[in-house]
Amino acid sequence: MSKVSVSQQLKSLLLPLRKAMADFSEAPVRSALSELCAADVKIRMCHPFGEMSGPDAFYKTVYAPLLKAMPDLERRELIVLAGTTPQGEDWLGAMGNYMGTFLAPFLDIPPNAHLAHMRYHEFFRIANGKVTEIHLIWDIPELMMLANAWPMAPQLGAYLCTPGPMTGDGLTAYGDGTASLERIKDMESALCRYPENPDPKVMQLDKFWHPRFNWYGPAGIGTGRGIAGFRHWHQIPFLRAMPDRKVDPAGDRYAAEEMYDLLSHYIAEGDYVCETGWPNMRMKLTHDGWMGIAPAGTEITLRSLDFWRLEKGRIRENWVQIDVLNTFAQLGVDVLARMREFNKARSPEPLSLSEGLS
Repeated sequence: MSKVSVSQQLKSLLLPLRKAMADFSEAPVRSALSELCAADVKIRMCHPFGEMSGPDAFYKTVYAPLLKAMPDLERRELIVLAGTTPQGEDWLGAMGNYMGTFLAPFLDIPPNAHLAHMRYHEFFRIANGKVTEIHLIWDIPELMMLANAWPMAPQLGAYLCTPGPMTGDGLTAYGDGTASLERIKDMESALCRYPENPDPKVMQLDKFWHPRFNWYGPAGIGTGRGIAGFRHWHQIPFLRAMPDRKVDPAGDRYAAEEMYDLLSHYIAEGDYVCETGWPNMRMKLTHDGWMGIAPAGTEITLRSLDFWRLEKGRIRENWVQIDVLNTFAQLGVDVLARMREFNKARSPEPLSLSEGLS
């Protein structure tokens, strides 16, 4: 069976769930989850949700509170990729935004009665016609910022509702992605040569990145444009704070053997590549400057779920999600608890809006 046909098969398999979530209501979504997921499906969800098992626990723990907060909830897809990883596993990766009118608290984030958006990166592993594992990072800090409830340092990059691909083909990508995947792996290996080699040119940024590329980072870091935006608003503070960052061998061909407990899963179709890892990076926070975090001297791991779009062999767009709240939690900082302290004078009650017709 060709890679294209595997992709089409996987996308079709998950289509009932994707359609149910596009016009979200409880019964169709729970039915689709029950039908598509294995009874013991392993859910790996961003902080504070953690890990759980089974479609019922998944819905009750994760989706029921979100639907209560946004009764007109919809899941809008911007990129969907599917295929077989180099390790021989079948995965589907999706990126987009949850949107709805924010009328009731979610994780104690105070509502504002306005249209809200929260980016998601979600990956589904499929075996024998069933979803057996799901990785999800929702940009909860994005929703906190939208509600003026973010209690941590301001982000360096731009804040925006993350757009889909400039080419508008994120839902129709197809074809052999071997060359694109090799390009991404070459890029990641080059990135990992710095800062051990202190010359930034060793990363060959102009070789792998389009001069007008957009780097869409998670809330807390933000978005940058071009090499200058990428370097100043993300990479320089990131590597200054954690110069010993290590990536698994699937992403860095020269990774040391001790990194083999980290693992990334890559899918590539045409000009698109995506990756999930839980976790796929390890580093020690030894210096100041990243997201306002003090240098704790603590080793942490990062979960990074990424999507790339290449244009003539160079990256034109890169969508990145890391579990920001989990990163803080590893350093002993409870961002949600701090948010409650900052916002305790705001009413926790649900809001309501009339249609304004009388």
